[in-house]
Amino acid sequence: MREEHQESEAVLRQHWEAVTRLSRVASGTGLATIGESLRASGPWPEDVRKSPMIIDTDIGGDADDALAVAAAARRVPELAMVITGDEVDGERARFARHLLDLLGRSDVATVAGASLDNSRYYCVYGLMPDSVPSQRTDVVTAVRELCEATDGPVRWVGMAPLTNLARVLAEAPELAPRLRVTQMGGALRYRNPDSAEHNIRLDVDGARQVLNHVVSGLLPMPEFVASEVTFTPQIEVTTGSALYRGLRAAPSGSWEHLLADHLDRWFADFYPGSMQHDALTLTAALDLPFVDSAQLHVAMDAIGRTTEAPRGQGATVRWSMSAEYDAFMRWMSAALLQPVDVVSTSGADSPSP
Repeated sequence: MREEHQESEAVLRQHWEAVTRLSRVASGTGLATIGESLRASGPWPEDVRKSPMIIDTDIGGDADDALAVAAAARRVPELAMVITGDEVDGERARFARHLLDLLGRSDVATVAGASLDNSRYYCVYGLMPDSVPSQRTDVVTAVRELCEATDGPVRWVGMAPLTNLARVLAEAPELAPRLRVTQMGGALRYRNPDSAEHNIRLDVDGARQVLNHVVSGLLPMPEFVASEVTFTPQIEVTTGSALYRGLRAAPSGSWEHLLADHLDRWFADFYPGSMQHDALTLTAALDLPFVDSAQLHVAMDAIGRTTEAPRGQGATVRWSMSAEYDAFMRWMSAALLQPVDVVSTSGADSPSP
């Protein structure tokens, strides 16, 4: 493991604050020089760890979305809303509602978002009871209400096509400066060079609209956790995984059992494994020390393929470069299998990476 990944951004922020504070009383020393340089580079990025979180997800297809939502429900007390994308007649939102209720998170609002008329990747028919009602569909109003109920930034964790985010930015542009976006999607080196990554490909126009808001300066710099980092068997859950076995061993009717049934559907209908793209993206939004990102300028072509743009061109974003997979999977297993008394974003109740 590389040494720089031993500490989270939150800890590094504390070091930065300590050095700059001490340097003010150490005139004429090397520490003073270092502190002056740090202050000249600008303030440390804001601490959003206690900010409300919105998850935008196409839950009900690849089971990684559901596992990520469950991890957030157990570990993120600030999880406030789950919006569904690539919606299938409101069924994704109903499934999200059922899962959250089983997890004891009836406080988290659920909203059925945009439909892209794409029901191919959907496999949870019949896994929620008929008693689960249809969910509200007014995405922009729901996000506006959440923002009005709180001060400061709101975290947006995108695990779906960018349709819902693009709509919020178009219809409520006054909310854009408050959103702190972490998005699963995009690829600079996609495994199929003739295609864009899945989340981008399903709504290229929406993705381009979001990047245009970044270029205009209306939307603060987002972070993209890209396919070339998330597409790896090192974070794949299969029937042989300890995480799957732990979920399957839970009693019938539990949220764990629901996730295991969902995984079984995915394995039977699509692929024998589920790579945890979305949970890895969640950890980036939580400032956990698993994803290493760098500031890049990116451009997007007509079919949604992303490339690095020359400096001064394209949209300035943070882009994932690598990840610590083993440490992440230990966190993921702890988030879903270890008992939780109080949900926490600190990571202190999970194994150290």
